Amino acid sequence: MFRFSRPSASSARSLLSVVAVALGAAASTGLIASDAHAAPPEPKVNPLMTKPLGNLPGQEGLMLVVEYPPGGADPVHRHDAHGFIYVLEGSIVMGVKGGKEVTLTPGQTFYEGPEDIHTVGRNASKTKPAKFVVFLVKKQGVDAVLPAH
Repeated sequence: MFRFSRPSASSARSLLSVVAVALGAAASTGLIASDAHAAPPEPKVNPLMTKPLGNLPGQEGLMLVVEYPPGGADPVHRHDAHGFIYVLEGSIVMGVKGGKEVTLTPGQTFYEGPEDIHTVGRNASKTKPAKFVVFLVKKQGVDAVLPAH
């Protein structure tokens, strides 16, 4: 017959320590897969300039520099603006609802309109950063990035 005895508090702590070290080692060596649904790194957005557009009452120009870290991406969103994108460094993938995804490299451009849902915005590389300029013509007082609806 099998006899079960409750481990002492010190042996239980020792066992937990061994398990914790083993799990930590397995995770650091990649033996345990990370969460495949983890959110990608968020972009860094640096405002450069905002300027009221006198000949377009209630409108303003907003210029930004966006940096995607390796593997970085935007959530689905919209701008309620005319958006002009110019790639400075790296490679990015852009797309709007109903359109084709495009991969852009330095010197290439992308446009999205006030009615577009920005479904794809990400760094094409998992190892190198990407940087681009965004110029928006938008309503004054309205956030530059809005929920998709």
